[in-house]
Amino acid sequence: MSWFDVVLGKPLATSEERAEHIGPVSGIPVFGLDALSSAAYGPEAALTLLIPLGLLGLPYIVPISLAIIGLLVIVYFSYCQTIDAYPHGGGSYTVASENLGENAGLLAAAALLIDYILNSAVGISAGVGALVSAFPRFESHRLLLCLVILAILTLINMRGVKDTGTAFLVPTYLFLGTLLLVLGVGAVRAFAANGHPAPVTMPPHLPMATATVSLWLLLKVFASGCTALTGVEAVSNGVMAFRDPTQKNAKRTLTIIILLLMIFLAGIALLCRAYSIGATDPSGAGYESVLSQLIAAVMGRGWFYYVSMGSILSVLALSANTSFADFPRLTRAIALHDYLPHVFIVRGRRLLYSHGIYALVGFTALLLIMFGGITDRLIPLFAIGAFLAFTLSQAGMVMHWKRAPGKGTHARMVINGVGALATGITLLVVLVAKLREGAWVTALMVLLLIVLMKSVKRHYQSVDQEIAVDHPLCLDNMAAPLVIVPLDRWTRITEKGLRFALKISDHVQAVHVDAEECSDVVKEMWQRNVVAPVSASGRIVPELIFLNSPYRFVLSPLVDYILEVERKHPDRQIAVLVPELIVKHWYQTPMHNQRAQVLKLMLLVRGNQRITVINIPWYL
Repeated sequence: MSWFDVVLGKPLATSEERAEHIGPVSGIPVFGLDALSSAAYGPEAALTLLIPLGLLGLPYIVPISLAIIGLLVIVYFSYCQTIDAYPHGGGSYTVASENLGENAGLLAAAALLIDYILNSAVGISAGVGALVSAFPRFESHRLLLCLVILAILTLINMRGVKDTGTAFLVPTYLFLGTLLLVLGVGAVRAFAANGHPAPVTMPPHLPMATATVSLWLLLKVFASGCTALTGVEAVSNGVMAFRDPTQKNAKRTLTIIILLLMIFLAGIALLCRAYSIGATDPSGAGYESVLSQLIAAVMGRGWFYYVSMGSILSVLALSANTSFADFPRLTRAIALHDYLPHVFIVRGRRLLYSHGIYALVGFTALLLIMFGGITDRLIPLFAIGAFLAFTLSQAGMVMHWKRAPGKGTHARMVINGVGALATGITLLVVLVAKLREGAWVTALMVLLLIVLMKSVKRHYQSVDQEIAVDHPLCLDNMAAPLVIVPLDRWTRITEKGLRFALKISDHVQAVHVDAEECSDVVKEMWQRNVVAPVSASGRIVPELIFLNSPYRFVLSPLVDYILEVERKHPDRQIAVLVPELIVKHWYQTPMHNQRAQVLKLMLLVRGNQRITVINIPWYL
């Protein structure tokens, strides 16, 4: 077994796809980490905006969190219906395209593509933020740590869905267990102390109020907190990754994810109010995440604190895995409709759509570098894509049920309609509240992506029109081609090229560019090695052409000559044979000139339909 197979796993046959399917236990790490880990940065994003209110702002986090939970319940029931209606995967792009038309589908696709990229960057940077909270000395290495985690995630995900779910089981369930224990212990102590428990480790004191409460401020807090809903769609988009019964396993996984997220959001909000825990400035000195403060206040800063913070770090970083699971599936779905390059349809050695992973990793790395790996700078761009996709998906489901008459469809249409209305209103709130903080960038990127996807579609349409043929094989003008063979000196490579040329045509030209003024030597070589044996065999002797090159250029005169021959023979196919030395090891390539490669490129760029380029390789 090669080291490549050890690192990325052995190639999987298409027939092995069923073995790669997963159940709810592995489905939570694969599709649920985005949603579950958002409990670590969603409440913190909301509390950050309450910093100007100081201690007076804490009571507002509870009703705002309850409003977010209510919206989460609506989205949950809506997506359960989507799974029922689209058992082969009903992401926003599929639902919107089939029920609302091309433009709505592209809008959903662009929003989801951006959302998955942002989720990957936010998850990794939030995980590093948790590490910095526990170990402040790593602050100066934040960006480097982000890129290292991205590289590790890429290697794990390249092994396939099943191996990824197995690899993430321990950190996922460690995170769930430690956070549930913290919330449980904190709730018991708060109840025993009549809502005012004494922290084991005092959280940072909240600053004095420097602003007053306003409806606009509360709407902004709600908009930031709604980042906790990102990732909910992942299960409906990846239904086919689950083993039979696929719909039942997908809905069971979604139910578990939603219930856990509701517990986390409610528990964090209530305990933050009880223990007087607020957000600290993420870009300032002494930053400490809300979960770090909460765990220390409930359990102290002993071994359990570091185990919990380690699990939070790992799960936040691994939450990007939801993007790794869904982004390639989305790009494939879009490419199947010709709106993205067809390379995204190709399945790799581990039954993955590998090029989707490559694209995700590249864009994620770019975002992390641009924003320095700081979560707070990325969150304002985050929620718009998710809620735009939510809204279009639910609106599409309304039209789906409207066109599918039957028992219960009216009730289903009402549920999806309520979901579309709720997420649509939330989208407007998030868009307005976050516009000045960078949300306009997301809106602009969505428009640019739509333009890009439409241009890709136009290209494929024009190609299809140009290469389409409506008649059987044409047998007119079947004369042998005029063959041109570049000639340098007499070698086995040259011999192989000329032998092949003589096999396919009687009209062969060997072209020598005389850059070194050695025409007499070439003529002697030609007479002895070519003319004599060919004449003796009774064949037509190839024609030797000399091209002068006073400035020692080789390729330009050769290409110009080929184009001139093509113009002089408008009724002939021109075949250019390019003899080429193939070295045994890649590192030997720089020791040989690459004229053959450049010649092929120049002919492809400057040639036309009647010029055919044929490789004649000689393997060392």
